[in-house]
Amino acid sequence: MIEDDDGHARLIEKNVRRAGVCNAILHLRDGTSALARLLEPEFAASPLLVLLDLNLPDMSGTDILARLKSHDRLRLVPVIVLTTTDDRHEVQRCYDLGCNVYITKPVDYDAFAQAIRQLGLFLSVMQVPEAAT
Repeated sequence: MIEDDDGHARLIEKNVRRAGVCNAILHLRDGTSALARLLEPEFAASPLLVLLDLNLPDMSGTDILARLKSHDRLRLVPVIVLTTTDDRHEVQRCYDLGCNVYITKPVDYDAFAQAIRQLGLFLSVMQVPEAAT
């Protein structure tokens, strides 16, 4: 989870758990540390889902999204954007860059939990092609 607001991060984690996700959640508070961590080689074998805020203190979430989706190993990682920005052009830009779900804060946490469950079901039946080596 890439989120600079600790209060939002706690609510998001609570509702991810409510959706039935038991995986470890790593909370990163800025884009620089998030990208550094995601680009570490040990993340190659880890199942990932990125929860991304667009308004971070050091860089734009859309810059992070573009970096993830242009990276050979990380381009297939599902990304859920959770942000206060509801501008339709920004929403479309995120989908164009490859985000899977765009949710505007304040979040309707029932809808959020349902989106997490549906994404999980989708990923469980979808076969992701191996990245070229």
